[in-house]
Amino acid sequence: MQFRLKPVVFALLCSLAPAAGAEVDVLALRMDKTFMAMAETEEDTPAFVEADHLTGKKENQIEATGNAIVRKRGQSIKADTLLYYQETQDLDAQGHVVVEQEGNTMSGPHLVLNLETSVGTMTQPVYYLAENDGRGAADVMHFQDKQHYTLDNASYTTCPADNEDWQLKMKGLEIDREAQIGVAHHATVEFMGTPILYSPWMDFPLGDNRKSGFLAPVFGGTTKSGTEITVPYYWNIAPNRDATFAPRVMTKRGVMLNTEFRYLEPQYAGELRVDVLPGDAIANRSRGYLALKHSQALGGGFSAYVNFNRASDDAYFRDLADGVTTTSQVNLLQEGVLAYSGGWWNASARVQRYQTLQDQAAPIAVPYARLPQLNISAQQDYNGAALTFAGEFVDFSHPSALNARRLVLNPSVTYPLISNPAFYLTPKLALHSTHYVMGANNAAALPNASRTLPLLSVDSGVALERDWNLLGTDYTHTLEPRLFYVFVPYRDQAQLPNFDTAQATFNFSQIFSENRFFGSDRVGDANHVTLAMTSRLLEQSNGAERLKVTVGERFSFSAPQVNLVAPTLGTSRSDILLAASGRLTDALTLDSEFQIDPNQSHTQRYNLAARYVPEPGKVLNLGYRFQRNTLRQVDMSAQWPLSHRWHAVARWNYSFQDARLLEAIGGLEYNESCWTLRFVAQRFTVGTQQANTGFFIQLELNDLVKVGSDPLGLLKRSVPGYTKLNDKPSDKKSVVLR
Repeated sequence: MQFRLKPVVFALLCSLAPAAGAEVDVLALRMDKTFMAMAETEEDTPAFVEADHLTGKKENQIEATGNAIVRKRGQSIKADTLLYYQETQDLDAQGHVVVEQEGNTMSGPHLVLNLETSVGTMTQPVYYLAENDGRGAADVMHFQDKQHYTLDNASYTTCPADNEDWQLKMKGLEIDREAQIGVAHHATVEFMGTPILYSPWMDFPLGDNRKSGFLAPVFGGTTKSGTEITVPYYWNIAPNRDATFAPRVMTKRGVMLNTEFRYLEPQYAGELRVDVLPGDAIANRSRGYLALKHSQALGGGFSAYVNFNRASDDAYFRDLADGVTTTSQVNLLQEGVLAYSGGWWNASARVQRYQTLQDQAAPIAVPYARLPQLNISAQQDYNGAALTFAGEFVDFSHPSALNARRLVLNPSVTYPLISNPAFYLTPKLALHSTHYVMGANNAAALPNASRTLPLLSVDSGVALERDWNLLGTDYTHTLEPRLFYVFVPYRDQAQLPNFDTAQATFNFSQIFSENRFFGSDRVGDANHVTLAMTSRLLEQSNGAERLKVTVGERFSFSAPQVNLVAPTLGTSRSDILLAASGRLTDALTLDSEFQIDPNQSHTQRYNLAARYVPEPGKVLNLGYRFQRNTLRQVDMSAQWPLSHRWHAVARWNYSFQDARLLEAIGGLEYNESCWTLRFVAQRFTVGTQQANTGFFIQLELNDLVKVGSDPLGLLKRSVPGYTKLNDKPSDKKSVVLR
């Protein structure tokens, strides 16, 4: 049976302790039961004491022995013996002491603690931090309050119990639970018992909060730049601003400073990147890169946007980038936009130009600059009809090609005759009017010109569905035929300039559009109908689309005469498009598209892609792209376990058309409970006749530090579906070394 002594009774026992202490002690021993006592003051919350034996002693002292526990303000202290001083609220605990507060635990043989201030010390503590499953031991732990501790000659790790693969050992450790930071003094990182890193001062996150400090150094190297080391410093300026400074030392070239600044405000946001390499030892010149993205809400429906990119020279990315997607950049955008949104109408003003990075082995055309480009669009519904208008004015500028100003006016009206879930019939009438005023570099003496053409289209279709039980699973099976008719009269446009127009790729998006060209410099004549059929298999239990098959073909009543590429003459049928995709199982997805020429009985183009993801950490990707006389390319990638701990990662992207390797990646990952080791090699194309090779070796100690060159960005980009097996949802973290 348990007893709770009321405060007045408890106080009485304590006041009688000098005269009757022996009798109370004898009474507690004879009953051999559990006692509970509660002590409180008018200004403080009560402290609860529970034990097998409870004894009142002189000077308002309580001695609790046998499974003794003290609880106060969410803090619990267990020990073999507790001596509690009621007036000062000092506590002396001995024998198997365990302190628990907010999920954290500290255990040791002896604790002296004030329950009111939470100030005290524990000898030989073993501690556990709930924030990140961190644990360790020390000679002495000093309690400053419930949120701040300091430890002498301490160790720290996030490895599970009985695993000491890595440890952080230090002379002093400060734990700030309020700021979620641990600070170590004279710290050594040991891996498998071997010191691998020393710092006189180091701090690390206990949770997911961002914090300022040096990130772990990144080691690596490429054949073009030599051995590299990058030491990033992350500055958490404010919750909505941060910056990263990353000096990059390249043994063959010199020291490059990479800088990134990000900001986010209610009315504006953006990021600035500045990279500078003074005195490149190979190129014998200074090199750099500037990138700025900024968006601004100006109020009253107005907004602005800037996207500016500039590299110091044509070979900047080929020499200094670390991935094939970066080295392939050739046109760097430089533009500013002022926009207005008025609800039913919108307008924008843009200035735009490009910096073109040329490869002397494969020069490309320089795009036109738009100085400026003005756009306006509007839409209103009137008696069931949708009235739309799109207008554009552009001043095209080029250093050597024809300059001109172009005005485009394109009003249209769409009126659905039938509109319900099963049937639709929607005619559309549009007018495309274009006017040119020629400018500089008019070597052919082209006169000012204009062109106005009507466009008529009718879009119609039916959606039919039925219930279907297939192999014991209930599906909804659909048939969705579609008919799309377009008529545009012919106008000779051979004498009109071409600033931004190209022949659109023949695909399912293009065959249901009025114009077979991108841009406004060409409007294709048309008198054709497109027939298509889509069939879907939808799982009724969850709506998942298990299979989708679409086939379509265009039939022309007259041969198109406006073309930018050589047309196929004497044919009224277009190529046949066939697409099939779906999630065949929960792990296997397929996606494919075919373009078949029925006039020559051969395949013109096809893309095949398959992905198999049975579980996180297992992914197989296979893709093949083919375009007759132009492209034959295979792309395979994978992440797959070789054993319980070892995983392999790989990618092979090869062009059979050019007989060259575009990118190859091979690597191994070893995942332990609290650390990961990665070995990755990469070779990628950086120009028409150049390639680069890089090597990555990284040791990641969970929730502490990454040592080596980081391949994670490369793997996530190059292996779709790649999983970082030891990842936890978190924000940007850092480890500070000094």
